[in-house]
Amino acid sequence: MTVTPPPGPSRPALDAPPPLLVAAALVGLEALLLLGLGVVELFHLRAVRLAMGVTTAAFFVAGAAALAWCAWALRNARRSARGPVVMAQLIQLGMAWNLRDVWSVVLPGGLALAALLVIGGLLHPATTRVLEENDRLDA
Repeated sequence: MTVTPPPGPSRPALDAPPPLLVAAALVGLEALLLLGLGVVELFHLRAVRLAMGVTTAAFFVAGAAALAWCAWALRNARRSARGPVVMAQLIQLGMAWNLRDVWSVVLPGGLALAALLVIGGLLHPATTRVLEENDRLDA
């Protein structure tokens, strides 16, 4: 019995390089943390601000789902996730800047470091090469 591969491009898609894998892992971690914020918000609902609490929790959960999809897409070297992830990291850098005066530098420093590592991983030459090559193969 001979198994024939399914029809498709003549070359298989390239695997994700290490900088892209690190970026995808960090984005996945960010998605988990955002989901956690949504769950915490649901547990702290009060009758006085019920609508605000529910919509905030829904926003966090939707954002977590979007980031989780982007992490999956980056792991599979799909170029379509790069733009949304870069935008999310720029927002995160802004949040880190706004939190710079909190009691500890751990939170803003961690946010900024994660955002810069993800952006660096997405702009790495090996990542750019793989994403562009896979995009050409998909077309």
